[in-house]
Amino acid sequence: MKILLKNGFVVNVFTDSIEKSDVLIEDDRIIGVGRYESSDADVIEDVSGKYVVPGFIDGHIHIESTMLTPSQLARICVPHGTTTVVADPHEIANVCGVDGIRYMISASKDIPLNVYFNLPSCVPATAFDESGAELDAQSLFELYSEERVLGLAEMMNYPGVIYGDAEVLKKIKDARSAGKVIDGHAPLLSGKELDKYVSAGIQSDHECSNVDEAKEKLSKGQWIMIREGTAAKNLWDLLPLFDEPYNRRCLLVTDDRHPADIANEGHIDNIIRLAVENSKSAVVAIRMATIQAAQCFGLRCVGAVAPAYRADILVLNDLNTVDVRDVYSSGKKVVDNKKMIDFASPQIPQKLSDRVYNSFCTQYISVDSFYIEPKSRRCRVIGVIPGQIVTDELSFDINWDKDNGIDTSRDILKLAVIERHKGTGHIGVGFIHGIGLKVGAIASSVSHDSHNIIVIGTNDADMAVAARHISSVGGNVVVVKGEVVADMPLPIAGLMTDLSADEIAKANEFVRKTVYNYGVFEDVDPFMNMAFVSLSVIPKLKMTTQGLVDVDAWQRVSLYID
Repeated sequence: MKILLKNGFVVNVFTDSIEKSDVLIEDDRIIGVGRYESSDADVIEDVSGKYVVPGFIDGHIHIESTMLTPSQLARICVPHGTTTVVADPHEIANVCGVDGIRYMISASKDIPLNVYFNLPSCVPATAFDESGAELDAQSLFELYSEERVLGLAEMMNYPGVIYGDAEVLKKIKDARSAGKVIDGHAPLLSGKELDKYVSAGIQSDHECSNVDEAKEKLSKGQWIMIREGTAAKNLWDLLPLFDEPYNRRCLLVTDDRHPADIANEGHIDNIIRLAVENSKSAVVAIRMATIQAAQCFGLRCVGAVAPAYRADILVLNDLNTVDVRDVYSSGKKVVDNKKMIDFASPQIPQKLSDRVYNSFCTQYISVDSFYIEPKSRRCRVIGVIPGQIVTDELSFDINWDKDNGIDTSRDILKLAVIERHKGTGHIGVGFIHGIGLKVGAIASSVSHDSHNIIVIGTNDADMAVAARHISSVGGNVVVVKGEVVADMPLPIAGLMTDLSADEIAKANEFVRKTVYNYGVFEDVDPFMNMAFVSLSVIPKLKMTTQGLVDVDAWQRVSLYID
């Protein structure tokens, strides 16, 4: 069947121009851009006064971090114009291994969102973590034959690359020999160490938090992914990259973005809108969000409104506000006048379904599990930085006589990470500053990357209730004040929900509202920030099941400062 989009203003991402043209689609491809007669098509769509642009590509996303299955993610982000994502399933791989990756491949088959994958490079992320699985080079290699696997995902173990860890280098070698791309993850790496890292064949970075870092990595040939997620908000600091010559090597990504934010603010369209509001060109931003993302990952004939390209097309009411009216995915209209056209979710093999729905093995968690033995008055405290996933290392004099060191008047809260995969009983306990919680406790089974149970609280009793609740229901985000007062069920590997996108977005809003009412600072997303407090590849100080890790020094450190 041939579809003709007639009389639209077509954004040309090759020339940064806007041309009044018709667009002729046959099956899943664009076969013409120019002037066509109505008789040339079976279906005519009048798009007079509208803008016709390529579908947006999110170049780096963890679908699990949206807490949605791929089909539910499609229902919430395709209406915002995202037609393609490049996903790293390392969240579910840390819980369920290869079975988790195969679950995501099955769950994203034949949906209106084109889902590609890069294979998790670091499961577990570091030797400091206790995850539910380990993926070596051999277990990854067999997955390169999957049609939608593009490469090796973010190589977080940059010390392993720099100092020649044999297993790390084997994963990189395998990806290169298979003709696949290799994504990077090296926050603040520079100079000769960056040279060595890039020399391994690592082509991109999404962790730049300042423009000087980004410019150095650009100058050494890396693609820079400008990230604006829920916790990590780097757009403002990287706005100069929307200018020449830098914008030619940049793409736009969300990385980790909660469903309420997608529902309320948007997805990649939100990043473009914010850039335009800060005086950047909409056409340039669209180029960054389309053809350049496709080029970064070697996606041929994707990301442009041009002959032979896949017909992933948006019809916008307005260019600068990125007001999406209609969406075509592979030539099929999937959003009509802002309304998603319903589709069937994929059938999941029973073996994979059983695996992801049964992912918890924890020992009993009591109030005493969170007791800290006073050994020194001066202690290391993790400092949360609003809008960032990096943390500070702070030091405080702890008043042990007051609630075992908790002091809400100084925003010194207790933090714990509880192993939940193999029943080891390991619990790392310490303190955190910058959250603002005044009463109760908050907890989640989402804690990057090993996804153990993480709890922040104003008292040990509420922390115990929260942790036990998560374990008993097989995954959750929960708020406790004496009892459970708000939660979001995450029964799929403790990471994703089986609720609809609308239902989980509402639940997401409710837990946020609850914690803000309990004192959490408005410039902090407590659950997203909390999820990264255990990620021991992001500077500076992190908490794992076995205690604190100084990421810069790449070693465990004591809670106590002598």
